[in-house]
Amino acid sequence: MQEKEKIKGPLGIIAGGGQLPCVVAEAAEARGLPLHIVGIRGEASPAIERFPHTWIKWGEFGKLFGALNDNACRDLVIIGGVTRPDPSNIRLDLGALKNLPFLLTLGKGGDDHVLSNVVRFFEKKGYRVHGAGDVVPELLVEEGVLGKIAPSAADRADIELAFTVVDALGRLDVGQAAVVIKGYVVAVEAAEGTDAMLDRCAALRVSGRTRGQGRTGVLVKMPKPGQEERVDLPTIGPETIKKASAAGLAGVAVAAGRVLMAERGATIEAANQNGLFLFGQDLTAESDR
Repeated sequence: MQEKEKIKGPLGIIAGGGQLPCVVAEAAEARGLPLHIVGIRGEASPAIERFPHTWIKWGEFGKLFGALNDNACRDLVIIGGVTRPDPSNIRLDLGALKNLPFLLTLGKGGDDHVLSNVVRFFEKKGYRVHGAGDVVPELLVEEGVLGKIAPSAADRADIELAFTVVDALGRLDVGQAAVVIKGYVVAVEAAEGTDAMLDRCAALRVSGRTRGQGRTGVLVKMPKPGQEERVDLPTIGPETIKKASAAGLAGVAVAAGRVLMAERGATIEAANQNGLFLFGQDLTAESDR
């Protein structure tokens, strides 16, 4: 495994949606790291404005690099959800026109291809790209049982199968999650995302296809094989737990050290209150085989 580069100077945070950009910024401030957030309009939360920041529109590459360079940010964290922009909402500045060949690659291929290109693009510009876990290690789900409930032997069997399914489909750049109930693959994540997949599972239970089985089955999340984990780690939070509960599942299992947990305390408490297990599985041995 390649040794991680140390964060050496002011940290630039390129912010998409959700609360994680602010969580990373708070941790950087606590470490005494100067920082500057570049927020993408229509994606990033207004909450970033309590930190030094610059707003940009999609395509304003000149403004992006200007903000990073003016604040001496050579270390970067790219964090938060984004959607592929509508071409009508893109504003191309001179910096974008200079990088037009790169921009044209963003409309092609799956997420892994796009995100790997994004990282290489910034690295070629001389930036050092880090994962959120390099700044906030406590965001990463640790190994073992979290909360009050442990998975049963039957749950463990479902967990193993679900990890196998996600690994296989992930090699095709399909998704990062699957639901398995009593050895039956009920759902796999595609472009709709984990929440929508869990909504489908809840609908199946209501329709009777999985009704009467009690609280059973598991949601598993893990990165795809070969995924660029510095910019696209799977994430779980309280809403994930609530939707897993609504789907009648017994719990949630993720790849330890390779999945982010937003609102750690609230997520564990949601699992306890809803009677679900929350489990981090070490997949290192499997990946080394």
